Amino acid sequence: MTTWTSQERIELGSVRLDADLTLPEHATGVVLFAHGSGSSRHSPRNRVVAAELNRRRFATLLADLLTPEEEVRDARTGELRFDIGLLADRLVGIIDWMRAQPPTAALPIGLFGASTGGGAALVAAAARPEAVCAVVSRGGRPDLAGPALIEVRAPTLLIVGELDPQVIDLNEEARNTMRIRAELRIVAGATHLFEEAGALETVADEAGHWFGDHLVPAMAR
Repeated sequence: MTTWTSQERIELGSVRLDADLTLPEHATGVVLFAHGSGSSRHSPRNRVVAAELNRRRFATLLADLLTPEEEVRDARTGELRFDIGLLADRLVGIIDWMRAQPPTAALPIGLFGASTGGGAALVAAAARPEAVCAVVSRGGRPDLAGPALIEVRAPTLLIVGELDPQVIDLNEEARNTMRIRAELRIVAGATHLFEEAGALETVADEAGHWFGDHLVPAMAR
């Protein structure tokens, strides 16, 4: 299978964000990654998941949600990684950008969020219900989506490590609050960052199955 990778610069008003687009031949969908606290498009954990999705013929877009200047500020203060409104607005802008680019315009869109990026992904899904077909959250904070949680229409998979009890509770509450199909999968022996042997591979496999089942064109839903 032939795969193309390109570096993109996404302009959202006065903001420019860097992104890596990987496009397998005959891609059946595209997954936009929303990284977590203090991370970026270079997140090794997200790249493990992206590689598995590419193998399953999904295109992936790993984008920085903060500018280089904002990343320096956030590294010092930690404030922007919890600015869910800002992160969600950036995701919505990137979704609109993907829908206008020839390589991705015709592909159904999924969102994969990690940590605080999970909350931002759900807010973005609620804001673009006609575009986002499925959401997966890894060790996410869906509670940070606030009132937008009940507005999400895309089927959502919440993946949490067994040894991350506080986040399990937050995800269980979110699952019970959401009005659409939402499932919670707990990865045995895994902590918040899924650093244990085989944990990320399990996440990637679960995400691949979820997007395979739900990432379909709007006309086919």
